Amino acid sequence: MVENLEVAVKRIALVMLAVLLILPAAEIRPAPKTSLQDADYSRESRAAIGAHHLCSGLWVVGRVYKRTPIEVLAQDIATFRAFGWEATFKFEVDEARRRVTVTAPGVPARTAQYNGDQGCSILPRGVNDVSFKPVPVPRNLPDAAKQKWPMGDADATAPMPADVDKAALEAALDWGMEQKEHNTRAIVAVYRGKIVGERYAPGWTKDTPQISWSAGKSITAALVGILVQQGRLKIDDPAPVKEWQGKDDPRREIRLRHLLNMSSGLDFGNTGLSGPESYTLENEHMRIYFDGLNVFEHAVNQPLAVPPNTRWKYLNSDPLTLGKIVKENVEARKESYLTFPQRALFDRIGARNFVLETDAWGNFIMTGFDYGSARDWARFGLLHLWDGVWEGKRLLPEGWVDFVSTPAPSDKSRGYGGLFWLNRGGAWNGVPEDAFMASGFMGQHTMVIRSRDAVVVRLGPSPRASERYFTDLVSRILAGLPKK
Repeated sequence: MVENLEVAVKRIALVMLAVLLILPAAEIRPAPKTSLQDADYSRESRAAIGAHHLCSGLWVVGRVYKRTPIEVLAQDIATFRAFGWEATFKFEVDEARRRVTVTAPGVPARTAQYNGDQGCSILPRGVNDVSFKPVPVPRNLPDAAKQKWPMGDADATAPMPADVDKAALEAALDWGMEQKEHNTRAIVAVYRGKIVGERYAPGWTKDTPQISWSAGKSITAALVGILVQQGRLKIDDPAPVKEWQGKDDPRREIRLRHLLNMSSGLDFGNTGLSGPESYTLENEHMRIYFDGLNVFEHAVNQPLAVPPNTRWKYLNSDPLTLGKIVKENVEARKESYLTFPQRALFDRIGARNFVLETDAWGNFIMTGFDYGSARDWARFGLLHLWDGVWEGKRLLPEGWVDFVSTPAPSDKSRGYGGLFWLNRGGAWNGVPEDAFMASGFMGQHTMVIRSRDAVVVRLGPSPRASERYFTDLVSRILAGLPKK
């Protein structure tokens, strides 16, 4: 179906204007001077990410929350400057083939294709299909309603711990949802293993998979941890990347530990995603979201900028390289890579709603294109709160949670560990120093607070920097929980 956007865009433009008025000035940066070719690349790339978000909004999120294409466009794309949607863009939805194509004057059409349990992939320019065979990902779990929490949903909130201040907790959750500028779609608060409060925006539920962006990096860390627990990897070994094994290649010195700490030293440009000016070839970190790349090849085929473990820098190259290592390790044992996260991790903690999207070559993009429900993220948080042990079985190695929640040696701020963000430097005002979290773009957070026996999840696309909002929310929730 082809949507005529002329009427819808006028309405969306008013919403965009309202959002822009609340954006902090630092986020609205003037576009640098570019050539016509650069401008065309930006528009084509923004068409591609728009196609992806429409595709995933319709058929990934749409597994649970059905919306029209116009609703997805208005709620998830056009209102946010970061995605650079233009009024001249038009889209076509092919329901039969589960594809979305976005066109713009003067640039090639870009298409995203739905691949079932592998979600949506941006097709490379001029390519008509993905180059891998999508497979179903079975959830080998009984009906969640018939299985007790945390493996299922039965008794998730009962019995309520007696020492909870219910009034304070309810007030905290109400406040979190009342801050409308943050577009919060889900909040879940867990204390002593029980859900003590949760809230959802209209239409969104405990089972709705929501885009979690870079919170997926922490899933990659857990998958590496599982392979370490199984004796298949060692974090102090050199990274087994064949492209780095040349005799004089300095990348041979990169170890798994360095990749987990975002300290590989690879040269991988990251200029953020703040608007049309961000869509450039030089923005290697972000190109994986809009350029239809083989993300693993893109990550490992980069030179070294500085010696490993001498610089901390937030770069997608490091977790994507770990993703490649996971894939090759799993496939070397003749196992299914595409079902590995579900059977090795999610099935074992009762998580039924995660969808991990791939590129057109079948490589997971767990640095951003990953979707999870609020309760499933709470389960992931509980696994780490409980030191990697689930119902008496150790899934992550002893000491693994300590490792991922310890500052990377080269991070002077003490704010990053092993693909988790930390509060060791005290950046999160009002939150205990031992807190750490899986965190993604636009405010996707799953925070673990071991000293308070608590996990807090918040999902939804915030159009402005939401860390202060989230830490305020967490401190209000903690005010309703007893101090240990």
